Amino acid sequence: MKKLYIILILLLLCDRLTAQNQRYSLVEVVQLARKQSISSKQAETLRKTNYWQYRSFIADFKPQLSLGGTLPGFTRSYIQVVQPDGTISFRNVSYNNSLVNLGLSQNIALTGGTIFIQKEMQRFDDFNRKTTSYNGIPVEIGITQPLFRFNEMKWVRRIEPLKFQQGNQQFISSLEKVSLDAAAYYFELLVAQVNLEIAEKNRSNNDTLFKIAGHKLQIGKISQNDLLQLQMGLLTAQKDLASAHQSMAVASMQLKMFLGIRDDKIPDLEIPLEAPEFAVDTRVAIEEAFANRADAIGFKRKLLEAEMETQRAKRENGLNASLQANFGLSNQGSRPGDVYVRPQDRESVSLQFTLPIMTWGRNKARTEIARANQEFAQQSVEQDKLTFEQEIFTQATLLQMLQKQVKLTQLADNLAANRYQIAQERFILSDLSVTDLGIAMQEKDRARRDYIVALRDYWQSYYSLRLLTLYDFEKNEKIK
Repeated sequence: MKKLYIILILLLLCDRLTAQNQRYSLVEVVQLARKQSISSKQAETLRKTNYWQYRSFIADFKPQLSLGGTLPGFTRSYIQVVQPDGTISFRNVSYNNSLVNLGLSQNIALTGGTIFIQKEMQRFDDFNRKTTSYNGIPVEIGITQPLFRFNEMKWVRRIEPLKFQQGNQQFISSLEKVSLDAAAYYFELLVAQVNLEIAEKNRSNNDTLFKIAGHKLQIGKISQNDLLQLQMGLLTAQKDLASAHQSMAVASMQLKMFLGIRDDKIPDLEIPLEAPEFAVDTRVAIEEAFANRADAIGFKRKLLEAEMETQRAKRENGLNASLQANFGLSNQGSRPGDVYVRPQDRESVSLQFTLPIMTWGRNKARTEIARANQEFAQQSVEQDKLTFEQEIFTQATLLQMLQKQVKLTQLADNLAANRYQIAQERFILSDLSVTDLGIAMQEKDRARRDYIVALRDYWQSYYSLRLLTLYDFEKNEKIK
């Protein structure tokens, strides 16, 4: 039984150690964020919304079949009836007036009109007189056509595909933004973990050196002042260790919240072994950005919408007319079938128009406002394009510089670590001063942090360039 208890305890300890050493690489964290973070799920939801909005737009230009009517249309009341002598008599009425209409319509984007074909059946029941009659339209064809008016359908057909394309590219950008944010949280925790490693090692080293210094003081190889200096170093290392623990706990929680991780496991992050080197042509970067980015599509859309509003102001301020024309057959009878027996022609044509005569300059003012807004939109887009290009150029050149920076800081990190090791051995075996030992330790810590920060800056720049261009320069292909 005791052996069984020991085995169970060991298994629990193993599980606990495993839980505290959940190891992730940068690539794994980025992939996890793109898969399960709240930001990635929101991006997917917006992509679906964009898709169904475009489907709705496409459906608006396809034939629409609809069934409508009034079933039943019952009324029981007293109504006023004007008599031949001009007096009013109130009569009791009780009837059902039901109507069913089946129609097929089609929008015409080229002209902005609508054509339709329909059929209709109406039934009237007079309950007081106990009679029933039918009125119907076996078939009718009609058109509604605006004349000299702004054709919104024509502009919508140009703008909506851009909105759909912009939404699709925005989804890709959103995922790249998730990658960028994941890298930022990753390196915040990685820096905190490296600082913790440095703090733990410094505390251990300072504790060991302080004990050694105590023996050296006894044999007269160092002064009391040197011993006190090492003791101060030990106290400082202990404070740094406590601060590093707190910083790592905060950074760990932020990364897990971003990734949507709800367990108690402590992420243990790997230091990226190398920073991939590849050529980045700034001209290609700018071209790809204008070809792929949602912002670039937004420039076209913004100019098109401004032009549309200008055309709307011009058209709506002049002669507005609308033509309505119907042709069909109709009949009535005491039975439904009577409607289809020798039906009569049914035609109607109407032309409605509005012509402003005196507006005291209101229409001209509206047109000029729309023109000014269009000019402002053009100027704004030009400015945004310049900022767009500058941002991409800066990021492309920065990435190439950081590729070299990582190599230099890695070399400095190795040199500083070796120098500190030598200084530590000299202090123990010979007469290296405490000041020189402290300088070597500070240089070692600074070089280590500089290397991790250089890695962070590189990967931040790497994912930023992907976000700005939606192009993978490492693989030389568009990001999809």
